[in-house]
Amino acid sequence: MVKLTSMVKTSGCAAKLSPKELFSVIDTLPVLTSDKLLNGYEGAEDALIYDLDDGRVMLETVDFFPPMVDDPYTFGQIAAANAISDIYAMGGKPAVCMNLVCFPACLDLSVLSEILKGGIDKVREAGCVIGGGHTISDPTPKYGLCVTGFAEKGKVWRNRGAIPGDVLVLTKALGVGIINTAKKADMCDDTSFELAVKSMTTLNKRAYECALPLEVHAATDVTGFSLAGHSNEMAASSKVKVVIDSSKLNIIPGALDGARFGLIPEGLYNNREYLEDKVTFRGDIPLELKDICFSPETSGGLLLSLPEKDAQSFISSFGEPARIIGRVEEGEGVEII
Repeated sequence: MVKLTSMVKTSGCAAKLSPKELFSVIDTLPVLTSDKLLNGYEGAEDALIYDLDDGRVMLETVDFFPPMVDDPYTFGQIAAANAISDIYAMGGKPAVCMNLVCFPACLDLSVLSEILKGGIDKVREAGCVIGGGHTISDPTPKYGLCVTGFAEKGKVWRNRGAIPGDVLVLTKALGVGIINTAKKADMCDDTSFELAVKSMTTLNKRAYECALPLEVHAATDVTGFSLAGHSNEMAASSKVKVVIDSSKLNIIPGALDGARFGLIPEGLYNNREYLEDKVTFRGDIPLELKDICFSPETSGGLLLSLPEKDAQSFISSFGEPARIIGRVEEGEGVEII
């Protein structure tokens, strides 16, 4: 059977367009407004927010990408978990999904069936349904979902709202982008890869449920634009400074070694170029740890800004791999110490 990863140049969230290129286009576009559209693409949020005029809002998101693993069923699980995550990152409950599929004519249709089965099982685990979708023939396989969710109007989490005095919680370990790159080069041990796959296939459902009763001031998920990139979005939107303690980061074993050997995804270079004037490093931080901060994550964890007492409560109920990784201060930008 053909290895799915042999058919792609970039994989997972590392396949995202460079943020520098993306925002250079978005900034030229007219913003279409509506009294019911409470947030569109202009806010760099994880999902749009549409007022239903009944005390609820609809959350809508879309995400798809090329495979980062060879097993089609696992790929389907990862892509679905990643797409659904944007609803959890907004404090919403996912309800209905639609498939997005690009599939090469040269592959056996049993591969497509396994990809879709993986997606279905992860959607079922999230407690929602798939109601249809769209497919096209394409030389590069890709899969993902359009996801609709709902939340109470006054209780949506945004990437803005972090306030000085908050602490930052990250609910998953970092390093899957580097681990996936090392695996493609046959320079990754099975244990590290299995940990990365487990992380990517894990829904952020439980993290959302543990955080829902708490005072979450701001939230996002850490995906293709990296920990540094998504932290910068939160800092800029909230008009604060985000300080990350690199010694507190939970990193998948093998990821730092992969970075030392230069096994880093293309998206890391794009992220670093875009963020070079927005992220400051303080102290003696090795290059491989800086690379972790800029590396794309696929189906990464939730990044939550909340009062310290609530953060401690979250850690007590959620447990590993969540960590308190930093704090919010007066100022601007991201500082990694």
